[in-house]
Amino acid sequence: MGLFDKLKSGLKKTRDGFAANIRGLVNSFTKIDEELFQELEEILIMADVGTATSARILDKLRGVIKEKGLKDPANIIEELKSIMKEMMAGDNILDISTVPSVILVIGVNGVGKTTTIGKLAAYFTGQGKKVVIGAADTFRAAAIDQLEIWARRAGADVVKQGEGADPAAVVFDTCKAATARRADIAICDTAGRLHNKKNLMDELSKINKVIKRELPQASTEVLLVLDATTGRNAVNQARDFSAVTDITGIVLTKLDGTAKGGVVLAIEDELHIPVKFVGVGEKAEDMLPFDAEAFIEGIFDNEHD
Repeated sequence: MGLFDKLKSGLKKTRDGFAANIRGLVNSFTKIDEELFQELEEILIMADVGTATSARILDKLRGVIKEKGLKDPANIIEELKSIMKEMMAGDNILDISTVPSVILVIGVNGVGKTTTIGKLAAYFTGQGKKVVIGAADTFRAAAIDQLEIWARRAGADVVKQGEGADPAAVVFDTCKAATARRADIAICDTAGRLHNKKNLMDELSKINKVIKRELPQASTEVLLVLDATTGRNAVNQARDFSAVTDITGIVLTKLDGTAKGGVVLAIEDELHIPVKFVGVGEKAEDMLPFDAEAFIEGIFDNEHD
């Protein structure tokens, strides 16, 4: 199965809800009027696109309809697709241009952070890259054990210390190992939950200082893992993390398990953080690099369903 087909398959619940509702709506109207816009706004909000983003989409849609003189509601879908693609036209490509490059993975417990690291490792080793994983979530012994299992599957190395060790010390060891072993990518786990924002900020600050000191020339991505099934809560988590650290990208997990894939639009529009990977299944190969155009086409393309 190709990447587009895999993404399309993973978006089935969103397509069956969000896009099917839009198709049903435009087919039930014979003209474009305010009632149609009100119902369209409700569909967008129900798909967790968000109130503010939905309003922006509809404002742009009104402008296009007026500019082109559109009368037929059936024309709305293609215009919606174009508007959504334009809103998501940021840089979704992961920067791993140096050897080694560093990927720092953050997120609360329960979003699939450990699994995401394992799948990312498998994705990169599948491209022939050498990967070192730093088990810097030292607050949970289970996280370290899970990373070792995923690393074995992926053919990646793991750098670890004991439970309760200083996370920054693990990251230091990981940077050293990545250099010594000539790894292409170092992926560092971080604690999923600390007592408050100050603790989180201090911990991430220490880790970032270690990375900059030990690998000053390395491309560094800070990826926030979010669970798509939590909808608007995912946006709130992203906003909270953005307040304490710079985030370069989002990994959205469990996209196949929700009909509210519209949260991708909200994240990119409200927070201006690009989605860089999406998880659309349980297998390692179900972690896909994000493609905004393929995502929008995948939501609306019901030709083979």
